[in-house]
Amino acid sequence: MNPYTFNCNGRLLTLTDPVVMGILNLTPDSFSDGGQFNTLDKAIRRTEEMIHEGATIIDIGGYSSRPDAEHIPVKEERDRIYPVIQKIRSLFPDTFISVDTFRSPVAEEMMDAGVHFINDISGGLMDEKMIETVAKYSVPYIIMHMQGTPQTMQINPEYQNIVKEVWSYFTERIQAAKSAGIKDLIVDPGFGFGKTLTHNYTLLNHLSLFAKSGFPLLVGLSRKSMIYKPLGILPAETLPYTAALHLKALESGAKILRVHDVKAAVKTVSLYKLCSKQENPDF
Repeated sequence: MNPYTFNCNGRLLTLTDPVVMGILNLTPDSFSDGGQFNTLDKAIRRTEEMIHEGATIIDIGGYSSRPDAEHIPVKEERDRIYPVIQKIRSLFPDTFISVDTFRSPVAEEMMDAGVHFINDISGGLMDEKMIETVAKYSVPYIIMHMQGTPQTMQINPEYQNIVKEVWSYFTERIQAAKSAGIKDLIVDPGFGFGKTLTHNYTLLNHLSLFAKSGFPLLVGLSRKSMIYKPLGILPAETLPYTAALHLKALESGAKILRVHDVKAAVKTVSLYKLCSKQENPDF
């Protein structure tokens, strides 16, 4: 498959090989690192660390999307992330920045501030103005699948056929985005967002289908309950097991790994590249 090249608010990013997106949660209540980076100094130190470890993109979120998360006002979300984006743009001008938001006023202000990606957990379904807002800018739009909202998504999620339903969702959301004029799209199956353990692993086993959609595939498995719950461990203890699933995702065609533990993910990508580029001997 040819490399994907994105126009990221005036800068080009070509995905020849898979890359790592580092998670920067600025919320007090995210499921595994809430409150750790919710001051400007802590956020900048963490950003610098992730860049040093090899992150290509930093994904910044100011609204917790964990199950049953508190719904906060737009202004509070904006006030959490805007100063951090300004500082990152000043200190690390070569770093690609993504904003994790489903609200168009936040997305618009951050795109005006120079961010390079909008990462929307709702694919435009929680804010009817989101897609038309993103379409006004030259930034890639990450469309994630979620059943319900962060407040309701884990209340008995049900599907007749999760693979077909997620595929149908992407078909409809991609068409809506393209019709609005968005040129660069990325798809994310949304592990843990309105899905049971069985749903998550069914999607994982069919990732190659989504990788053939014609759009790059982003995978967010880092510290998810689908790893730590069946193993009976804490989210912070999932590092080696997350790496195992990352390798499976890469083998299935994932182009972006969205992670908390950047260093380990970068090394996993390096080993994947080493394996995939070896020639098969003749027998």
